[in-house]
Amino acid sequence: MFALFLKQTLIPKKYDIVSIGDTTIDSFIELEEASVHCNVDHSDCQLCMSYANKIPYKNLTVLPAGNSTNNAVGSARLGMKNAFISSVGNDEEGKAIIRELKAEGIDTSMIKVNNGVRTNAHFVLVYQGERTILIKHNKFQYHLPNYLNTKWIYFSSMAQGTEHFHTQFGKFLKSNPKIRVSFNPGTFQMRMGTKKLKDIYDRTEILFLNREEAQLVTKIDSRDIKKLAGGMHKLGAKIAVITDGREGSYVSDGKQIWFMDHYNGPRIEATGAGDAFGTAFTAAIHFGKSVQEAIQWGTINGGNVVLHVGPHAGLQTRSQIDAYIKKHKNFKPKKYA
Repeated sequence: MFALFLKQTLIPKKYDIVSIGDTTIDSFIELEEASVHCNVDHSDCQLCMSYANKIPYKNLTVLPAGNSTNNAVGSARLGMKNAFISSVGNDEEGKAIIRELKAEGIDTSMIKVNNGVRTNAHFVLVYQGERTILIKHNKFQYHLPNYLNTKWIYFSSMAQGTEHFHTQFGKFLKSNPKIRVSFNPGTFQMRMGTKKLKDIYDRTEILFLNREEAQLVTKIDSRDIKKLAGGMHKLGAKIAVITDGREGSYVSDGKQIWFMDHYNGPRIEATGAGDAFGTAFTAAIHFGKSVQEAIQWGTINGGNVVLHVGPHAGLQTRSQIDAYIKKHKNFKPKKYA
């Protein structure tokens, strides 16, 4: 009996995917009275509200969020066995995050609880289908195990002060060459530059960027999709995914570029749409789908998220995605000239 117990404790758990990145408690505030003012070319738009006044709002929704958090929840709903590596404070918000992730079937044993630090909390102002986010990133200690028995890692946004963790993660990937990596860089990771994250880009199988981010990361002063995808491949990505909001999305496997139109439907609130896209795209590749099918999955998942407030309400299951594709037979990507 003892020998059997010892053997079981020494065998690491198996996962389909492990999500790594910051987590937060987001409070979504749906505004009633506000206005948006933009330049003539619709750039530099600003959300305006009455100053020194009481402003009514429609609804308040509070839930865990963050790029990698959204991936963990979305992957679980798509049937992938997963775990989450992150950090929270030893407070009620941190406990709420762990509790809700457990309810989704996610292994939270590798989330590090930091004493004396408050869990990240963001406030999301929702108005006319868009969101303005008030953010604050606290400094946490993170723990990365020496070994993970996982097929995939989804790596995304982490805040300033985690430079050492990124170095550790690059070394970890070198020591674990069989793990496949999806990378969706956050703002700080893009500012770090590709040289400092070379070990991570070298091992990235799927790289997710929107069009403007692709320009920033590749340092290509052009919006041309072919040039941007080529720059992403040069960084190491086997599959380059470029999203372009309501203009659709593009995927390149290094040989062919495919274009997928946007998902039809109203735009209620867009937080987490990009994460949902990347989550379903990665899951599709994991389940043996082609890049054409993967971009379908991503578009459907992301499109459903914007139909709801918050990043989790619209996340799809495999059966829901399959049903949509079966019903909408013309909803397919096209070869990009």
